[in-house]
Amino acid sequence: MGESSRRTFILSAGAAAAASTPRLPAAGDKVNVAVVGLGLRGVYHLTLWGKLPGARIVAVCDVNQPALERGQAQVKAQTGAQPKAYKDMRQVFDDKEVQAVAMALPNHWHALATIWACQAGKDVYIEKPACHNPYEGWKMVEAARKYNRMVQVGSQSRSLPHKMKAIDLLHRGVIGKVYLARGLCYKWRPSIGHKADQPVPPGLDWDKFLGPAPMRPYNELRFRYNWNFFWDTGDGDIGNQGPHEMDLARWGLGKQGLPQSVVSTGGKYVFNDDQETPNTQIATFDYGDSEVVFEVRGLDTGGEGGLGSDNYIRDLSDNVRKLLEHFGLMTGANVIGNLYYGSEGWMALNSMGFQVYKGQHSEKIMDEKSDRKEETVPHMENFLAAVHSRNSKSLNADIEAGVTSTNLVHLANISYRLKRLLKYDDAARCFVDDAEANAYLTRKYRAPYVVPDQV
Repeated sequence: MGESSRRTFILSAGAAAAASTPRLPAAGDKVNVAVVGLGLRGVYHLTLWGKLPGARIVAVCDVNQPALERGQAQVKAQTGAQPKAYKDMRQVFDDKEVQAVAMALPNHWHALATIWACQAGKDVYIEKPACHNPYEGWKMVEAARKYNRMVQVGSQSRSLPHKMKAIDLLHRGVIGKVYLARGLCYKWRPSIGHKADQPVPPGLDWDKFLGPAPMRPYNELRFRYNWNFFWDTGDGDIGNQGPHEMDLARWGLGKQGLPQSVVSTGGKYVFNDDQETPNTQIATFDYGDSEVVFEVRGLDTGGEGGLGSDNYIRDLSDNVRKLLEHFGLMTGANVIGNLYYGSEGWMALNSMGFQVYKGQHSEKIMDEKSDRKEETVPHMENFLAAVHSRNSKSLNADIEAGVTSTNLVHLANISYRLKRLLKYDDAARCFVDDAEANAYLTRKYRAPYVVPDQV
């Protein structure tokens, strides 16, 4: 497709979207939600949105026909109402009945889908990581502001009472001046193995699945879930679990922007398979007066800082649990959380609670447990409230915060791939005198799936 055709596509998509702007929900009305992307996380979305009293699932969308049919049947069984089914998200955005979209898509689709939805006048709940590179994240923020859309990133920790309390305590000096925040992702991952390219399965639109990414032959390893571990579509576990813990680290330090330098090292150890991203990685972000450190261990490991096994799957729906078991992803032996170190003590925080230790002998002065069993519902409820209020400042994880934390992932991966320390200028939004690193701030998009300069 030539440049003229590409511009025409983008402009026509924007015009069609503007014409489909939905009515705003009145006070007390349910918000009409479409769920786009019906993989592992998308199936869970169906379960949760279907139970929320403030939401009504009116449409589902997926490029894979079998997944689409399963999703439609799940909603009908759960709510008694048959949602519309679409294979192209642009049809969802054209649907005037749809007021908000909840999208659990592969990482490389987050930005363009959000921008298209904003142009169509839809509010957006987009899963983390917010974006697949920094440039498109900045464009997401521009689109949200230009079209006055509520865009919430799925950083649900920001809506959990015990984590909000822990961060507030840090800001009020419970351990003195915080100089180091560590994020831990010790999540065992099995080898993905090797698989040959195959014909595209019946019912799957492989072109739409790849979207902005380069066209490649169909390979099962690049499709179900394992797209996380290829650079075209994912960011590795640092971009999977990392956005949660790095967001909490940055939040705890009270840092609004990006660091002045980053260095990340690691590798893919033990396994010989087709995975491109590292399974062991450490990233250090220098903010001048403090630092963030994030560590991925995808192999067998132990706990740290009193953070033991964090059974993150304890409350998943039966459908999601069965899918996790099918793909060999079901494990409770994970250590996921944050450690904060200050001038007067330290704090350990994870999904089950937080502990505060003070003094040279690390005396425990606080031990608070979480009373939440389901972590995502309060975040969705916060989003629905903002859809009604039209106040983006009421969002607990507004797109700007989500993009900033996600960009820590991207800075780390750029350093890892270039194998050196990088200096960053946050005001200029670029690496300092480093054309090679700056080339990684965006990507070459595949027409017609282009993130536009003008949103």
